Amino acid sequence: MSTPAVPLSAYAAEIYFRGLADERPSLPTDPTRLEAAAREVLADGPYGYVAGGAGSGATMRANRAAFERYRLVPRMLRDTTIRNWSTTVLGTAMPAPLLLAPVGVLSILHADGELAVARAAADLGVPMVLSNAASHTIEEVAEATGDGPRWFQLYWPTEDAVTVSLLSRAREAGYTALVVTLDTWTLGWRPDDLDGAYLPFLRGVGCAIPFSDPAFRAGLTTAPEEDLMAAVGRWVPMFTGTALCWDRLDLLREHWDGPIVLKGVQHVEDALHAVDAGMDGIIVSNHGGRQVDRAIGALEVLPGIVGAVDGRATVLFDSGIRTGADAAIALALGADAVLIGRPYAYGLALGGQDGVRHVVRSVLAELDLTLALSGYADLPSLRAAKDAVSTLA
Repeated sequence: MSTPAVPLSAYAAEIYFRGLADERPSLPTDPTRLEAAAREVLADGPYGYVAGGAGSGATMRANRAAFERYRLVPRMLRDTTIRNWSTTVLGTAMPAPLLLAPVGVLSILHADGELAVARAAADLGVPMVLSNAASHTIEEVAEATGDGPRWFQLYWPTEDAVTVSLLSRAREAGYTALVVTLDTWTLGWRPDDLDGAYLPFLRGVGCAIPFSDPAFRAGLTTAPEEDLMAAVGRWVPMFTGTALCWDRLDLLREHWDGPIVLKGVQHVEDALHAVDAGMDGIIVSNHGGRQVDRAIGALEVLPGIVGAVDGRATVLFDSGIRTGADAAIALALGADAVLIGRPYAYGLALGGQDGVRHVVRSVLAELDLTLALSGYADLPSLRAAKDAVSTLA
């Protein structure tokens, strides 16, 4: 891997030097402060949709509590002046082991939605995982991404013809990896959304991909542009309410010739089943606490899954990551890469494309500095360490 000409932490120096001209960042550099800032600019419905979780929010709290149980153990007098965090995950080269997680309905946060995120991600070389529940089509987001890396996330339709059509469109548009979300085959109990009776899909928001799909439209007597509620009526039972089973994975492998990643794995046996089924990767995730209340914190199960998989598949991680230091912990525990979701979504709400870019650069800069000051200059040295993190009693 080539050494980056400019370290990821250079963003800090850039901010300091701009201060000489009395210029300060328009958004917080601490991603944990973004939610409060976004609350000031978003209406109740959009804010609750992004910030809310299942039930009482216990799983969201468990995700954060899991991170609180780990601490980095910095080592001194190691030459980490020059760092290189670049890596390749499932054939996708990236400047650091960080991807943008699939987040749906981004137009409720900013008019440009996924297009703004795609442009910011491409500018930084960071892969974006496009949500199936997007406000723009597969092809529109691909165009916005340009030559940047991109993956496609699938909420699995009940009609195979629609599934095959979506996969075909994604491949033709240059998406290289398929992420299949397992834990959201129906919506969890989400009080923030329920209290406001807020579900954007019922108004056709976040349905750009299926509504533009020829196989989906073939089942309608009238186009979605002319009869929105008929299209919504076809969408709801097709994308929600039917549980997935392992024996259906063959359909995906038959119609997708790239890497397939299963998102939502939280148990060692499920991880091993994915490996046995020939999947290329898994994402240890509980959907950011949005689906099952009182579930285990995702980070708690990461080390056990990494050990059980033992290199036979790529292991990625999301759920609870807010900062570059959080990302460092998950990487030290064995994740091949991590995904962030809510932080960049808040950045989008606060500043559009520039807001996303600022948030991602901040996370990358903190990741770089955190690991460098802990004695690590690249992923191989971090992975070789047996004592990079300590568990609190």
